[in-house]
Amino acid sequence: MRQSFEIVLDRMINKARQNGLLSIDINAGEIHRSAGHYPGVNHRMPVCCAVMRSRMQSEDHIIYAPPKGNGARLTVRYRINSSMKTQE
Repeated sequence: MRQSFEIVLDRMINKARQNGLLSIDINAGEIHRSAGHYPGVNHRMPVCCAVMRSRMQSEDHIIYAPPKGNGARLTVRYRINSSMKTQE
């Protein structure tokens, strides 16, 4: 499932880059719905949130974090630049 989240996140970031955006706000719920199995009893929201955090670089920051740290509303602002690491 982790790889599915990575693919969806990379696609979102790459689309923002292609559209000339300087940054993009992405929340865990968007990623998980796109990857599948959310909402549902077998969701993997903690894994999704871990993927989002692992892709953060120094210029990125968390816009909103749920009280327990992980959840569909976790939102990260990723700064788009040509050197941003994505797995394509």
